[in-house]
Amino acid sequence: MAHCVVPAAEAILDREFPVLDKGFVRLVDYMGSDERVVQAARVSYGQGTKSYREDAGLIDYLLRHRHTSPFEQIVLTFHIKLPIFIARQMVRHRTASLNEVSGRYSVMKDECYLPAPDDLALQSTDNKQGRSSEPVDASLAAEVRAALEAGQRRAYDEYAALIERGIARELARINLPLSLYTEWYWEMDLHNLFHFLELRMDSHAQLEIRRYAEVMFEIAQKVAPRCCESFERHLLGSVTFSRDEMAELRRRLEGGADGDTLSGKARERFAEKIASGRQL
Repeated sequence: MAHCVVPAAEAILDREFPVLDKGFVRLVDYMGSDERVVQAARVSYGQGTKSYREDAGLIDYLLRHRHTSPFEQIVLTFHIKLPIFIARQMVRHRTASLNEVSGRYSVMKDECYLPAPDDLALQSTDNKQGRSSEPVDASLAAEVRAALEAGQRRAYDEYAALIERGIARELARINLPLSLYTEWYWEMDLHNLFHFLELRMDSHAQLEIRRYAEVMFEIAQKVAPRCCESFERHLLGSVTFSRDEMAELRRRLEGGADGDTLSGKARERFAEKIASGRQL
């Protein structure tokens, strides 16, 4: 099978998809397609030996059973502009190859992320690492945005002044805020991209990184629509049950008596998984 060309992907190459107030994601390059996944799984068959329906069924089978290597045949390269604090979350996914703009070589742009009023919220009372679901009132939102913007302006002005005085760029940059925008090229195969998206499109992920993940998924759909459809059906929003939880599920399905075999935290976790399924 020759080089895969996907017309829908070709149509969006180098197009910037805006994210947040100043960021973007664009598809720089791609390798492979749905057909490449099918060919890799059926290595002994030639192109066109199976129908569209059978190919889609095979992709479903591979994803359901976590046969991951065929999905590694698809590789996407993104150019992403994003705040540093989101970049530091993304870099935790160590399966990507990346190259980031360097503040040692370049003067950083005067661009910082300022959350929209509706995205400002108080600390969650039941999630130590997240915000509550309710935005703050308009007056507090305006006050917070003004404070953030003033801090960003002060930090960048001081940075620019150090640059003007000839201080080394690698030193001048050290007080710049996490809200500063950076840029990088991010290359990842589809299997690892699905793992990234499964985590970062989840409702528990930080709002800002969810927005990047959602745009990256929209782009991936242009490259491999059948694979992405299968991902949505089998992985996105799914939960995994432990052995004890599966035993409890079987007991209930078989018409077991009221009450359950789980208790304490195990029972709470099980209830959360069942509730998350109802919300989908």
